[in-house]
Amino acid sequence: MAIRAKVELKKPVVEEIATLIDGAAGIVLVNYSGLTVAQDTQLRKNLREAGITYKVYKNRMMNLAFQGTPCEELCKHLEGTNAIAVSKDDATAPARVMAEFAKKNPKLELVAAVVEGGYYDEKGVQALASIPSREILLGRLLGSMQSPIANFARVIKQIAEKDGEAAAE
Repeated sequence: MAIRAKVELKKPVVEEIATLIDGAAGIVLVNYSGLTVAQDTQLRKNLREAGITYKVYKNRMMNLAFQGTPCEELCKHLEGTNAIAVSKDDATAPARVMAEFAKKNPKLELVAAVVEGGYYDEKGVQALASIPSREILLGRLLGSMQSPIANFARVIKQIAEKDGEAAAE
């Protein structure tokens, strides 16, 4: 009877994790061992500002929730003090924010990630962190598309101004 009660208590936590990771664009697993309370508070603030959910769960609960999902590859890393950072919108945001924080706080260890269904190890997470956000990439694309048009417009304007000067003489 006591075992059944324990299982019933775990169910809501496992369901919460499953709901959190369902449809997520990017999930990063980190080892936060060694961070001070102040550092952890700053990390949570940075993640919250970026629209990323950051949660600490027991490894056993995450293991149960990850089974049968794209996050199943993360189960092999569930040892020690782990937490997950999840973004529903920006696939690389958790990796970017975590990697930026880890540069200043080396105790934070990037373990692995699942981005858009693909598994990435620690080196893969570092590579993901170097990818700019979608908005920045779209801005760069738009800028590169506008550049030739703007140059063409300047040339046409200069030609028109020269023709106007020639007609005035």
